[in-house]
Amino acid sequence: MPLWPFRRRRRVAVSALSPDALLVTEDLLRRNVEDIFIVRERGSRGHAFLFGGELLLEPPRALTLLEARLKPLGYTPFLVRDRGLTWIQALPLGDVTSPARPAVNVVLFLLTLLSTLMAGSLVAGSMPFVTFDPRLEPHRLLDGLPFAATLLGILGTHEFGHYFTARAYGASVSLPYFIPAPPPLFLFGTLGAVIRMRSPARDRNSLFDIAAAGPLAGLVVAIPALWLGLGWSRVGVVPDSGAMAFGDSLLLRAMTYLMFGRIPEGMDVFIHPVALAGWVGLFVTALNLFPVGQLDGGRIAYALFGGQHRRVSVGTVAALLLLGAVTGSANWLVFAGLVTFLIGFHHAPPLDDLTPLSPGRYAVGFFCLLLLVLLIPPVPIQMN
Repeated sequence: MPLWPFRRRRRVAVSALSPDALLVTEDLLRRNVEDIFIVRERGSRGHAFLFGGELLLEPPRALTLLEARLKPLGYTPFLVRDRGLTWIQALPLGDVTSPARPAVNVVLFLLTLLSTLMAGSLVAGSMPFVTFDPRLEPHRLLDGLPFAATLLGILGTHEFGHYFTARAYGASVSLPYFIPAPPPLFLFGTLGAVIRMRSPARDRNSLFDIAAAGPLAGLVVAIPALWLGLGWSRVGVVPDSGAMAFGDSLLLRAMTYLMFGRIPEGMDVFIHPVALAGWVGLFVTALNLFPVGQLDGGRIAYALFGGQHRRVSVGTVAALLLLGAVTGSANWLVFAGLVTFLIGFHHAPPLDDLTPLSPGRYAVGFFCLLLLVLLIPPVPIQMN
């Protein structure tokens, strides 16, 4: 799942300064940058100060020096390019340690384990509170273990892909927060998992690596799980009363063909709970790869396209609406609304927004966009 919308560490609040104090602060900051930066323009926005001009050093080296000089003054430097000039944006962001609360992560994980066990039991044909009472026969929840263990393995691998990559870059990041959801509310027993980024990415390369690590790591578990589960699945006649059908992506269609060959008319694959968990893992990965806002795909898009990120995000939502209209699937209309109103199109820049993405990462980035095409089912869920 996506990293939570960009959220830096808790910051020291800057008290109101008089106009004279602001001038003194601006002069102090300017004197700390002018030996590595030719200042051509100056400005301010509230307590933030902006210096436009040209760097005398390469951006990574300049950022290191600026951080060492400005952070003791309570300011964090951002390097951006705008209106033909390089800008140092000095924001009054003094870091304060955010205490870790692993107990919250553990409790949420245990609740999600319980909710996915209930969902898995339902998938396996045992309906909690209908065919059995889990309070009296809790052992019967183990019927849902194949589904729950597979799904949580995929989600956990995804989030820890983000986590360990962020830690490798020295970014402040939380442990994963799993989100439980009772099966009547959500079919699969969970709304996924997220982590909190408490500090900005250093540059586009680190931003890209942190964002791409999650989906790629999750696929390492999801694809083998889907293949294994398909091997335990069976082909049968679709009942006259109808059945819930999970949409085929291009990748799933190819894997199904390799496993079963051509499926006769009127028949379908009745998938094993492990295969269903693999399908959910691939679907969640696909949703995260949409290049919009601060989804994983949105972060990848920012690393690839920089200032065009907002246009890409708006275009993606328009494409979701079009997909919903063409396929008649309300799933995409709902998802487009959630993305627009809950996630939005904004993405905060990294500290160094000048250093370009490496060529190899461009190749991986476009591969991630290709994965979206391969993983997304045109109609995710429908009744046949």
